[in-house]
Amino acid sequence: MNHSLTLYLAILGGVVLAVVVAHGAWTARRAAANQPRRASVEPVDGSAAPSATTAVPLDEIPTIPMDDGEGLVTASPAASLPPLRRTGPRLDALVDAIATLTIDAPMSGDHILMHLPPSRRAGSKPVLVEGLRSDCGEWEMPQAGVLYTELQAGVLMANRTGGLNEIEYSEFVQKVQAMADALPASPEFPDMLDIVARARELDAFAGAHDAQLAMRLAGKGSAWSLGYVQQQAQRHGFVPGALPGRFVLPSPDEGAPPVLTLQFDAQAAFAEDEDQATLRELLLCFDVPQTAAEQAPFKAWCAAGEALSMAMDGLMLDDSGRPFSPAAFESIEGELVKLYEALAARDLAAGAPSTRRLFS
Repeated sequence: MNHSLTLYLAILGGVVLAVVVAHGAWTARRAAANQPRRASVEPVDGSAAPSATTAVPLDEIPTIPMDDGEGLVTASPAASLPPLRRTGPRLDALVDAIATLTIDAPMSGDHILMHLPPSRRAGSKPVLVEGLRSDCGEWEMPQAGVLYTELQAGVLMANRTGGLNEIEYSEFVQKVQAMADALPASPEFPDMLDIVARARELDAFAGAHDAQLAMRLAGKGSAWSLGYVQQQAQRHGFVPGALPGRFVLPSPDEGAPPVLTLQFDAQAAFAEDEDQATLRELLLCFDVPQTAAEQAPFKAWCAAGEALSMAMDGLMLDDSGRPFSPAAFESIEGELVKLYEALAARDLAAGAPSTRRLFS
């Protein structure tokens, strides 16, 4: 995926903190198959903002177990899940095109699982199948040993690759029809033109409200060893990420994306000796739509940047390599509040399951 088009919202007053607002990550992913180009962005209130020059990859939202070390954000491990609580993605009419599949009698999850589409995608959009449990009336992804009285299938109408198009929707219909024929079930699909129009509008909304915060951390003197960076990161609650070149501050919510990511040159992660691998710069960031505002990711981001820069004798820099003042945080926070409000007004609050699926 080409992330070179990720854009940043500049701080008011000339202090730039590399705040990605609008369709930065969105545009980067949609342009993966095209020639890279720059695009300007606007903050939520519509006022002009300068274009950005630095890109931040958004290719990892790993699931990381809770760390019990000393961290910036404290949280207790998640409680045990109740027996009937569903995990994983869920269909939502706000972001999914949903087809109903009528069955004549309750059907076992074992039988449904045998006939699910072999590929759970239509183009670049994920496809989900759910059943209504006969014992409790809960919708969930089919499970063995459970009876279901109703079925439905859905395809995501938009993500960071763009909106659902006619070809993708047709592929979804073909997959679901084949499954229905095998079960058997009687499918009813929503109108394609209506779905594609809704997908286009949803994609436009998401593209205008996609955001990521990022700051550069650079040493004042000599380069840091990877072992030293790892030691300092762990002192502040970070643990190794799922991909090389990342530490993450885990979410207190089980299965949720990390609150923060601390990124570095992935090549250093493959060094045989951590003390011989050196780093001159780190990137501290968080994905705004993916992270619930209630987890205070902005405050955690600010605190982590200050704590790490002080502990490692480093500087917090903008995308031009200039140190910034902590007073600039207030300006950024004001823009974030507007973004959170716009997402919530659409019933797509930051960090909500459907919001995470949309901004993926």
